[in-house]
Amino acid sequence: MIEFFPRSRIFIDEIRPAEAETLVDVHADAFAQAWSAEDFAALMANDNVMSLAIRRDPVFGARRLAGFALLRSAADEAEVLTIAIRRSSQGRGYGRLLMEEALRRLYRDRIATCFLEVDRGNEPALGLYRALGFEVVGTRKGYYRNAADAEGSALVMRLQLR
Repeated sequence: MIEFFPRSRIFIDEIRPAEAETLVDVHADAFAQAWSAEDFAALMANDNVMSLAIRRDPVFGARRLAGFALLRSAADEAEVLTIAIRRSSQGRGYGRLLMEEALRRLYRDRIATCFLEVDRGNEPALGLYRALGFEVVGTRKGYYRNAADAEGSALVMRLQLR
């Protein structure tokens, strides 16, 4: 089949510190309780925080940040601090691409275990994490305010990389 309209290119790269305000917009679009630009800037200033962006480079128009992930590592463990995909970009596999790249980098950096917390009512995220091999290892009641789950409980999940 001949394509008449070229597709936009998707790529993953590092987040620049100057993008903190954009991260606030994406995070607020994805979650009820958004973080501040100061929160993002402080996290990204740490050497042990990995900050990845997934971007769309459309055929027409400006390059756009579709989503991002922040992960923190210590010793041989890592934690997904947050992953956010713009609502307009959800359902396209961007979260999976972002997580796969993050996990590859953690493995390369000799990280043995990765943890995350996820709203127990967030079925799309739970499906993604389970498909990547994460397993539920605990629950934190009241972790989220305004969560999809009435209790605001978070499931603690773990992935053994090594």
